[in-house]
Amino acid sequence: MTLLAVDSLSKTFGRSSRRGAQREVEAVVDLTFNIEAGEFLTIIGPSGCGKSTLLRLLAGLEQPDSGQITLQTQPLPDPSDRQGRFGYMPQRDTLLPWRTVLENVILGVELAGGSRETARDEARQLLPLFGLDGFENNWPSTLSGGMRQRAALLRTFLAGYDILLLDEPFGALDALTRRMLQQWLLGVRTRFSKTILFITHDIDEALLLGDRMLVFSPRPGRITADLKIDLPDPRDVNTILEPDFLTLKRNALAHLKL
Repeated sequence: MTLLAVDSLSKTFGRSSRRGAQREVEAVVDLTFNIEAGEFLTIIGPSGCGKSTLLRLLAGLEQPDSGQITLQTQPLPDPSDRQGRFGYMPQRDTLLPWRTVLENVILGVELAGGSRETARDEARQLLPLFGLDGFENNWPSTLSGGMRQRAALLRTFLAGYDILLLDEPFGALDALTRRMLQQWLLGVRTRFSKTILFITHDIDEALLLGDRMLVFSPRPGRITADLKIDLPDPRDVNTILEPDFLTLKRNALAHLKL
């Protein structure tokens, strides 16, 4: 069943030059795709091609110039219609330094008007799954980069949204930590019925985690390929060495214009 439909979505920004004149910058052009309930959709493309703009349009942080976003057959024409419908995690973890890990991860529930005590109870149950057991009273400054990202992801999962928009959640991590978190996320996603849009610059990550992959062109971003990732489960970090994976990677690289 189609959960989210994006039809002919385009966005252009105005940019001021040194002389004060406005220069238009096309971010994305004519984006059209659907995503099914429970699907993990990865999005890959060169820097500056509009991937993050797409997530901001979906989250209601930007307004498209044209096109339509439809959620469960309901059009969402205005940013206010989309705000509060998606769990959005930007590239940085944005943990609040004056709140403990536990108080950070329940923030989304608080902002939505939910029960703090219920959120705390649920968070305590999920801390072990997210590798944070025993760190609930720590300050963010005492955590490693990987732990901060897991805390930010727990906050996003805990907020209760069916659709999660994850903008390069592992992009700032070193290669070893990144591989560990990919393995962790493969395990976590089986515990939740979430639909996920996941931006990455790492083609191995896109293929390892996703059910489908959208390939974006250089700016202005257009979808140049919509590829099904037909790999057997369960997957792990060694999947990237399998012949079927390498075949998919060669096909994806043929569509990726760098």
